[in-house]
Amino acid sequence: MISRLIDLLPRGAGQNILRSLSSSATRRSAAYRFAGLFCIGLVSVLVLSLAFDSHAVAASASGNVVSPVVSQVNQVKLPKDSTIRLLETVGLFVGGILFCVVLDRWFSNRSAHSGNTPLAEQARRLKQLKIGYPEGMTNLEVLRAQGLLESRLRPFGLSVTWTSFLSASALIEALSNGTIDFCGGGGTASIFSQAADHVFVRVAKEKYTAPKGQAILVPEDSPIQTVADLKGKKIVFDKGSSAHYVLVRALAKVGLEFSDIEPIYLTQPQALPLFRAGEVDAWVIWVPYTTTQVRSAYPGRSIADLESIFGDKASLEVPTYYYAIPELVRDYPDLLKVILEEVNEAGAWAKKQELEAAVRLAEHHQIDPSIVEILQQRSAERAIIPIDDQSLTALQHQANMFRDLDLIPERVNVKDGTYSLQTKQNWTY
Repeated sequence: MISRLIDLLPRGAGQNILRSLSSSATRRSAAYRFAGLFCIGLVSVLVLSLAFDSHAVAASASGNVVSPVVSQVNQVKLPKDSTIRLLETVGLFVGGILFCVVLDRWFSNRSAHSGNTPLAEQARRLKQLKIGYPEGMTNLEVLRAQGLLESRLRPFGLSVTWTSFLSASALIEALSNGTIDFCGGGGTASIFSQAADHVFVRVAKEKYTAPKGQAILVPEDSPIQTVADLKGKKIVFDKGSSAHYVLVRALAKVGLEFSDIEPIYLTQPQALPLFRAGEVDAWVIWVPYTTTQVRSAYPGRSIADLESIFGDKASLEVPTYYYAIPELVRDYPDLLKVILEEVNEAGAWAKKQELEAAVRLAEHHQIDPSIVEILQQRSAERAIIPIDDQSLTALQHQANMFRDLDLIPERVNVKDGTYSLQTKQNWTY
């Protein structure tokens, strides 16, 4: 399987992709365009100046014939005429630049509508974009509900299909077998998928993880009060998911080993009936960000969550990543950029709604004002960010830990360019 990945995306190809997506190329293009506009504007000014010069010479000649005295008077007023002439020149220059900018924008829009852009060409080749998402992932749910991506890509004839999955592991496996082209999910799952030689590329990550986004639940009437009480207990969770990592770190924080508990590996839908029936002692669960009748029906009480386990490092320790097939990264870079732009747009909208709801609660003294301040800060920031070295270093620590526990067969390098795209691209308009 890994040989297939190498064939699809050779080592070092991430650097080629990086160059195609990098902002430096955009800056060079903008510089060349500005230089061109500057030259055109300058030529326009010279032409117009010559026209005005011809008119001025004709007028001057006529004045000399009629009255030489008037010419002498004009010579005395030369400084004033020079100032006016300077202002005329500056005005003509600015007008020329503005004219060229308008003309350039008109031609750009015409080119875009005529389908001659790289994005249009890539959209025609792909024809259909298949996106997978886990239920409760806010950015993708908003993107799907509002149809932001469809609206932007429909003019190019590209359709978008959406498929929900139970876990991030299932999502990445679907990427590997070609069922979907793009998805989002927990970072831990990508470690197990990489160890299993699945084919995928990490392309971006969410900036913030909800501090209450995951929790360790126990039945309401359970005598278990703290994580330390979990020793020797049956704990159910999805193997290879972020819940797996959360549990290991929570146990280590109170001096327990993973071998001190009895793990039961089940997906959340499979674990729910066992937990309700009291057949397990605890359940490590990913709590979706939005509420529905099904999600609010989860029983139990929390004895730990991301905030209590990781503090302000939760976003770094338990990240949410976005993944794509190597072909989308390599052959459709402009399309990938549009996808990430719209994901970021959906995330910004969601943060704005969250802030507005928090402000309403604060007005009725139902929420701590400090929470509103945090949301205000985050509402002005991007929802997703490029993958950087710090993010991958934290993910590598996870990978090393799972190998030390013999939960993956061999060590993996998450910084491998065939699996992780590092770029300075900002996905904003």
